[in-house]
Amino acid sequence: MKSKQARLVMQDGSSFVGMNFGHHSSVAGEVVFTTGMVGYPESMTDPSYRGQILIFTYPLIGNYGVPENQSWESRQINVAGIVVSTYIDDNSHPSSTRTLGEWLKSEKKPGIEIKDTRLLTQKLREKGAMLGKIIIDKDIPWYDPNVINIVDEVSTKSVYTVTPENTKKTKKIVLIDCGQKRNIVRSLVRHGATVTVVPWDFDLTKYNKTYDGVVVSNGPGDPKIVKSTIATVAALLKKNTPVLGICLGHQILALAAGGDTYKLKYGHRSQNQPCKIHDGSEKYFLTTQNHGFAVGKIPKGFQEWFSNGNDGTNEGIIHARWPFMSVQFHPEAFPGPNDTRWIFDYFLKKTGLLRHPEFISGSDPETSSG
Repeated sequence: MKSKQARLVMQDGSSFVGMNFGHHSSVAGEVVFTTGMVGYPESMTDPSYRGQILIFTYPLIGNYGVPENQSWESRQINVAGIVVSTYIDDNSHPSSTRTLGEWLKSEKKPGIEIKDTRLLTQKLREKGAMLGKIIIDKDIPWYDPNVINIVDEVSTKSVYTVTPENTKKTKKIVLIDCGQKRNIVRSLVRHGATVTVVPWDFDLTKYNKTYDGVVVSNGPGDPKIVKSTIATVAALLKKNTPVLGICLGHQILALAAGGDTYKLKYGHRSQNQPCKIHDGSEKYFLTTQNHGFAVGKIPKGFQEWFSNGNDGTNEGIIHARWPFMSVQFHPEAFPGPNDTRWIFDYFLKKTGLLRHPEFISGSDPETSSG
C-alpha cells in the first residue's frame, strides 16, 4: 500500500512528487528506463541494474506479484529503487508469494508511483541517462555506479560447478561471473554443458584444470573498469580458447581484442530490441537487452555479427577464423519463447575445435544441483 510521499530528484534540477509503496528510505543512483511489458521480478534482480533507479514505462506494475526466488535472476533485488506509473497491490497469479510492495520493504528498497512516467522517459531520451535520487526521509549525496568497480559487488566470491543430469558427453565451460543472470547457467546446462562459475578477477592462466570454452557474463557498469577480466580474456584469445561474451562480456571481449567501447545516451533496456544478423539473410531477431555501454570500434580480425535495427549500434562480433564471439543482447532471455537461445548451441559446437580433459565437479552453492 502507498503510505508516504516521496520525490524523484534528477541531476538537472527537476523534481517529481510521488507516493512510496516500498521501504521508507532514500536512495541515489543512475536513472534509467525499461520498455519491457513483463518481467519486473527478473529485471529488479538482474545484477546489471546494480546501482540504478529503474523506471518502468509499462503502466501497470505489480499485477502478478512476486514469485519464489528460484525464478529470480539473482538472490536479491539489485536495483537501487523503482519508479512506476500505477502500482497494483491486489495481485493475481498462481506463482505469486507476496506483493511487490512487501518484497521491496523486505529488501529495504523504495518504490514510488509517479503518474507521468512518459514525461520521465522523454527527459532521459532527450538528455540521456542521468543521476537521480529518490528522497523519502532525508536527502543523501549523489551516487554514480559507473565510476567504481561495481562488478566486484555482484560477482561470486567462490568457485562452484553446476552439472547437467547426463554428464557422459558434456562440454566443460568456465563462466566468468561479472554479475551473471542465473538463466545463463541454466541455459548452458540445459544445452548439455558442465558450468564452473568463477569470480570476475579469477586468474584462469593459473588454473590447474582444463576446459572446452569460456563464457564472460553480463554485469553492471563501465567495462573499462574491470581490467582484470579484460586481461584474462586477452590471455585466452592468445591461447585460441573458445570465448563467448554476453552483454558486458561482449564489451569485455572487444576491449581484450583491441576494440573500444563508449557510453550510450540512454541505453537499451527492453524485451523488444530488433537485431539484424549479418549473414547475408537480412534476418532480424527480437532480443532482450539491458546495457548502457556499447562497442564502438570492432577489433581487428573480427566482423560485425549483429547490429541494432533501431539505431544501428553494434550488437555482436565474431572472429573470422577462431571461435571467439559475443552478443550485446541476452540469448538466455527468450520471451519469444525461443528467440536467440540458439547462440548457446552455436558456441558449444565451436568448442569442439579444441579438446580438453574433463573438469572435476564440485558443489553448487547457488542452486544446490551438482
